[in-house]
Amino acid sequence: MMETTVHVQLANKEQRYDRQLRLWGDHGQCTLELAHVCIIHASATGTELLKNLVLPGVGAFTIVDDKTVTGADVGNNFFLTSDSIGKNRAQAALELIKELNGDVSGSYIDKSVEELLEREPDFFHHFSVVVATQLPERPLLRLAEELWNCQIPLLICRTYGILGYLRLVVPEHAVVESHPDNTLDDLRLDKPFPRLAALLSEGASRLRLADHQEHSHIPWLIIIAEFLRRWRVQHSGKLPSSYKEKDAFRKLIKEGMWKDGTSAHRTEENFEEAIRHAALAVMPTQVPPEVEKLFSDDCCENANANSTNFWICLHALKGFVENEGNGILPVRGSLPDMIAESASYLALQAVYRDKAMEDIAAVRKRVADFLLQMGRPADAISEQEIRLFCKNAAFLRLVRCRSLAVEYDPKTVSRDFLGNEESVSEDLGLYLMLRSVDRFFLQHGRFPGEHVENIEPDVLLLHAEASSLLQEWDLPTSPPQNMLVEFCRCAVSELHPVAAFVGGKFATIIGALTVLCSLCTFIDMKYRSPTMQFHITVCTILCQNYDHSHFCPAKCVICFSFLAETLPSSLLPTPLYKNTVIGAGAQEVIKLLTKQFVPIDNTVLYNAVTQSAVTVRL
Repeated sequence: MMETTVHVQLANKEQRYDRQLRLWGDHGQCTLELAHVCIIHASATGTELLKNLVLPGVGAFTIVDDKTVTGADVGNNFFLTSDSIGKNRAQAALELIKELNGDVSGSYIDKSVEELLEREPDFFHHFSVVVATQLPERPLLRLAEELWNCQIPLLICRTYGILGYLRLVVPEHAVVESHPDNTLDDLRLDKPFPRLAALLSEGASRLRLADHQEHSHIPWLIIIAEFLRRWRVQHSGKLPSSYKEKDAFRKLIKEGMWKDGTSAHRTEENFEEAIRHAALAVMPTQVPPEVEKLFSDDCCENANANSTNFWICLHALKGFVENEGNGILPVRGSLPDMIAESASYLALQAVYRDKAMEDIAAVRKRVADFLLQMGRPADAISEQEIRLFCKNAAFLRLVRCRSLAVEYDPKTVSRDFLGNEESVSEDLGLYLMLRSVDRFFLQHGRFPGEHVENIEPDVLLLHAEASSLLQEWDLPTSPPQNMLVEFCRCAVSELHPVAAFVGGKFATIIGALTVLCSLCTFIDMKYRSPTMQFHITVCTILCQNYDHSHFCPAKCVICFSFLAETLPSSLLPTPLYKNTVIGAGAQEVIKLLTKQFVPIDNTVLYNAVTQSAVTVRL
């Protein structure tokens, strides 16, 4: 009976979390459910972010907030009601947020960040991630320093009138499962390992001797391999690389279609597949530049007993590439679908799978040997973790952020972002205003425009703070007057639509947007309510070969589903820009917790007026 109950609970969980399990898998969900997140302030931004952590099933959360609920809070926060006025804000928000998911544990602390840092500085040390919302500069810098020293990720989320701001602060964040778009299949046709070479040779013989029935069911992978062999014989061993050469290679494959006594070729689906896959299947097998860069990192070359699992596995992977791998990464072991007889396909699949297991075993041995040399147990890193590492070896990524103290120091400020122009760009202007209002708060104990009827004096005071910052940055220019007025006029208001974006209410199109080639367009763009499936077509490596009037040949349509929320039409992308789809706030926290997908590096500035955003490194 108890066993039946457990099975029912697991089935219910799989049904509830079905869509997210497709994104980050069972192991990602398990990591999420073991996490404990700290949210500073139950503001509109904080509760929107928290909602999007509780719904996917984060293990536990703690809200730190010593403020009481006011009428203004009730006006922009869906998790506070008029009955909450006068109560502690964290306590009031907690009551409604916990109703979203009974499996999530929640608590609150009725203390300020300053008090905790002063009396209990180690309070923040046991959290998986800390999220600071609507936190002024002075306590934010102290908190950032404390967490930086403990290697705990800090995500700063802020809504200030028309401005949305996200900043990730973490010394180092390694990503094994980066889930890149449009990955190439790991086929090794240019560098086949012995068992694959033997199978391809056997398949080539079958191709030459086959009757029409067998000829039309030989896997496209074998077809490409055979015609690639012929191409290399004719071209001094070189692969087709340019567009012209790849086009000629496709024509060579087409010439190999079955002829039944006439000069005309009979169409064969397996050959059509081979022609479609030819350009990408003959890409040279090599270690990606991003992984090469990781191999040359000091943390990889000088791995030791105190190194993280990521660096130990990378150290072993580098040793494998330099020895057993003959200069290339472990075989991924997966095989795309193709028209073929079951026996032929299964034989190919087995060859790739067995080679992948062989490579994993070699890397695992190197990891175990290294651990023993360092005086640690040989099984300190699990086989499952090593297997996952090898499978994603081509997609390893590392994010290293600059500390907040370095960003705020005029001597080490990011010159790449500031530039040396005589006028302030829109992005720099938003950042300048955000820093300036914090300085205003330090001087006057309130934000510009707050609790005043006439904002003109505050505009002058804010101008002085902004000018002081520009002088520290050695920028010979003046603050933008329109932004000074707007930031005084909004008077630190936390607009809910902006808070919802920053908190991660919906995935949206953000800017750091790159202008596309004029041949690329969005072909399918629509959304449906209430199930909210939002479809956009994204460009791929293939688009350069196709006219804009055709549908995307890769059928690369990404679908996002949201919880009965309305996606504003103003957030739909324009056809002039390449779309970068990421979630805000909560999605960044989930990336950090699951160690899947690459988080921002390191700041996103969102302009609610133009519905655009930019990713910058500060």
